[in-house]
Amino acid sequence: MSVFTILYRNVKWRFHNSFTIVITILQPLLWLVLYSAVAGQTMKNTEIENYTAFILPGLVVLVSFSACSSSGIMNYMMKSDGSFYRVLIAPVRRSSIVLGQLLEAVLCTFIEVGIMCAVSLFYSVGIAADMAGIFIIIFLVFLTAFFMAGLAYGISLILPNEVIYETVMNAIVLPVFFLSTALFPADSISGVLKVAININPFTHVINVLRELVLYGTVQISSLIFVLMLFVVMGGIGFIWALHGLEKELDL
Repeated sequence: MSVFTILYRNVKWRFHNSFTIVITILQPLLWLVLYSAVAGQTMKNTEIENYTAFILPGLVVLVSFSACSSSGIMNYMMKSDGSFYRVLIAPVRRSSIVLGQLLEAVLCTFIEVGIMCAVSLFYSVGIAADMAGIFIIIFLVFLTAFFMAGLAYGISLILPNEVIYETVMNAIVLPVFFLSTALFPADSISGVLKVAININPFTHVINVLRELVLYGTVQISSLIFVLMLFVVMGGIGFIWALHGLEKELDL
């Protein structure tokens, strides 16, 4: 049993429970359709020409949060039907189990990002980046989702049930999302909030994605910083998830 076997198994489960895709894409779509329409009215006198395009990178990150969080719910459902433990006793490396699980969450993220980008076309959102820029966008989304998937998977392995898991994930995701530049420019913000926004790693990936979407270019220094940051965070997330799975075997 390889990584791709685990991945296929999880993808099969996901499409048998397609409501998880609908639920996780619903909130970001509401932000895209409703919030951008309402808040966009207040941005007419600013330098932001298309507010929907402005918030799209932040909503892509929110989609990643939602899709990867739902992969943790998958763990609880698999535990309840016993399939989680059957995989554990199978002759497969623990790293393959974790990697297959994380890649499924990443794949789900890309499906939902694709849906969101398709909807954004109705709001005159275009991507200014060339093919190289689009590749960078895809790679950044991959790194973001991979880290979030590892974090969510690890958390799901240490919490007793899905109710507590959902509460903890909301307590993590909502502050991280709102204390970023997902919905507004941070130029006029100062004090403690400014510091909180600047130390939020998702602020930096959103800014790079936004530069690529709106202008098609990005500062090399900013891009290298974000790539290095999320490669390291992704590695930490994977190790965290693997450690959580190893502890399951000790119980």
